[in-house]
Amino acid sequence: MPRLFARWQSLAPRTRVLIVGLALAAFAASVVVTLLQRDARVALFAAPLRPEQVSEVVERLAEWNVPFIAVADNLRVDARRRNELLLRLSLAGVPHVHRTSSSETLARVNPLTPQSVLDAQARDGLAGDLATALRGIAGIDDAQVIIAPGRSAAFADESSSPPSASVRLRLKPGAQLGRQTIDGIRQFVADGVSGLTPARVAILDDRGLALGETHSANDEAFTLQTSLQSALDQAFGDGATIVRVRLDIDRRSRELRDVQRTPLADKPIASASLDERYAAEKKKFSRVHTSEDRGSDLREERTEIPAGGVARISVAVAVDAERKLDLAAIGSLSSATLGLVEGRDVLRVEAVPFARPSRAASPGWAVLGFIAALAPAAFLTLVAIYVVRFGAAPLARVIEKTTRRIMLARTSRDVAGFPPASVRGALRDEPPHTAAAIISALPAATAAAVLDMYPAEERAAIVRRMQRDAAPIVPDCETLLRHG
Repeated sequence: MPRLFARWQSLAPRTRVLIVGLALAAFAASVVVTLLQRDARVALFAAPLRPEQVSEVVERLAEWNVPFIAVADNLRVDARRRNELLLRLSLAGVPHVHRTSSSETLARVNPLTPQSVLDAQARDGLAGDLATALRGIAGIDDAQVIIAPGRSAAFADESSSPPSASVRLRLKPGAQLGRQTIDGIRQFVADGVSGLTPARVAILDDRGLALGETHSANDEAFTLQTSLQSALDQAFGDGATIVRVRLDIDRRSRELRDVQRTPLADKPIASASLDERYAAEKKKFSRVHTSEDRGSDLREERTEIPAGGVARISVAVAVDAERKLDLAAIGSLSSATLGLVEGRDVLRVEAVPFARPSRAASPGWAVLGFIAALAPAAFLTLVAIYVVRFGAAPLARVIEKTTRRIMLARTSRDVAGFPPASVRGALRDEPPHTAAAIISALPAATAAAVLDMYPAEERAAIVRRMQRDAAPIVPDCETLLRHG
């Protein structure tokens, strides 16, 4: 530091003033840039979020192409769009309710916790783990699991009951779960709880209807739809087609009767003959009708058709019009895959324009956005450089003049009480304009005595400068040439 200070003192006054001016200009420019680039976003949620909730919201905002800044427990968005985004997220059901996991419940355990409380916390944590895992299944938007513990018989006349579980599923719009998926969910929950069997797991949807209890038409339709959709995806690519299958069930119960008679020999089963005669002479008419039944083997079949059969299968296939696929080939493949019956089932294949989400900005637009964000800071920086480049010299001269006046005034006050000889000694190396400024501030008697001690030429120069009312702000030609 002493060496640095000594080097600073060795610099010329103009250089020091110029350095200070540049430093002040750079500081002012940095302050302005910081204010312009200050983050004006606000927190999206009033309460802090969990990490998985932040991930859900980040995924949804990225899908909507909304700018945001993600922090540890919240997201920061534009204040003008906060209410709109909260409404859209609420309608989309995002973020999901946080389900307490086993690690969180066990973190609250201490050595004095009763065993009953430990068991209840363990069940709550296990239910939260199962519900979180069920959210990852295709078609399930949210899940809630309730586990009822088993109870052992305390007395001889009581019976023990095994544990049971209830699962409430909220499906995504338009989603359906097949019977195999429901059976898999029931087995998954049963395997996660000790002593629980799949038969003791009840599964409900968001309407309160039990899932997987009976084999319904929706299960068959979903199976057919999944089969056809997978075949079309593999043949024409993902997203090229949309398949919907509707299965109409015949609610009538019918009975079919079939009676067959088989002859016992090669001859017909029965024969009949008619003989009519008329005798003109005797005017007599005779008619003989003869029938013969040789016997037969009678066989009767009755078939009962219960209600619940397939009455009609309706299939709709929407094809992306932009891909220009062969609709006839898609129709033939769909009919063969589902085994449609001509005259009974309906198949429609149409090319329609698909609604597509807004695409992310291209790299070119991203670069333009980055340049636009930096434009104010760059403009202010250029203005600061221009001001420093063309205004530093006049500013330095003004600062130097002001500093010199302050120093002269301070020196004048210091030497006002000194004898003339001491003042003359203090002004020995000072230029005429500095001596004139100091001597003019002295009392008249002291100033006259000090002037008498100067040689004639120096005295004339000092007196000539003392005759000015005030030192000009803009130096004269002599001063400019001397400093130049």
